[in-house]
Amino acid sequence: MSNTDSNAKSGTSTVWQIVGRLIGAAVVLAITAFFTPGFTINSIWTLAIAAVVLTVIDYLVTKFTGLHASPFGKGFVGFALAAITLYVTQFFVAGYSISWIAAIIGALIYGVIDYFLPGNQSM
Repeated sequence: MSNTDSNAKSGTSTVWQIVGRLIGAAVVLAITAFFTPGFTINSIWTLAIAAVVLTVIDYLVTKFTGLHASPFGKGFVGFALAAITLYVTQFFVAGYSISWIAAIIGALIYGVIDYFLPGNQSM
């Protein structure tokens, strides 16, 4: 197999990995919103956009600080980052609403759900 073929397959694999992570993030986010009082997501499209925004915020935080917004991955700092990213997302996504208290509770629930799901999901 030529180098071009392996690059094409690797690119396709990367796309599916990104899609898989976004779907996983959306599922975890939906479950978190369902179980968190004061956290509402109005539609499936809002959920999809919120999952993308959370993923982008997590990527940017990781890129510039080296910290992951994972409540169980980085202790208190990861928990605080998860709560902040959940809260900040409402300023970028219409139909997504969360209070500070709900963001704290949501970060805890998000972390528990994310911990038990297989794969490397992250906000």
